Amino acid sequence: MESSEITRLLQAQAEGDHDAYGSLIPLVYEKLRSIAHKRMLGERDDLTLNTTDVVHEAYLKLIEFDRINWKNRSHFFAIASQVMRNILVDYAMKKKTDKRGGKHNRVTLQKARVSVEVDLDQLLSIHHALERLSEFDERSAKVVECRYFGGLNMDEIGEALGISTRTVHRDMNIASAWLNRELTS
Repeated sequence: MESSEITRLLQAQAEGDHDAYGSLIPLVYEKLRSIAHKRMLGERDDLTLNTTDVVHEAYLKLIEFDRINWKNRSHFFAIASQVMRNILVDYAMKKKTDKRGGKHNRVTLQKARVSVEVDLDQLLSIHHALERLSEFDERSAKVVECRYFGGLNMDEIGEALGISTRTVHRDMNIASAWLNRELTS
């Protein structure tokens, strides 16, 4: 029932109930924290960005989207995945341009069952590759974004994007092959 309550609160917010977000926080916080935690696995202890920071920054950005007509819980987490991706990319860019930098900081992206550690330069490479992919196959890029940055499962991605789970799998296979080729060449 938590899923339907999240959807109800999102729709209430879209209809002008400004208190709905306050009720939403306890329902989505742990999922957002879990998503952020998975993205932060392998981070060094001396980084200034942590799971809680990512969740709080993402939530603050999400509540600014008061004009979105939220469809459901999956739609919310799909948008959250975009926000978290932007937070991590912004962080990586800032660290890369930091004159005191030079050390490789680790950020983890997680494949379906395999955890892959990448440094901040690799995170930026993935981000830029996803941007190139979206130029000719926007839906496949969104599928990857929802999966790796949002932690959504295939059914949730399908629901969020309004496509079948089979199409999600097909898009994921296409995007994975393209990204592997793009990132290894």
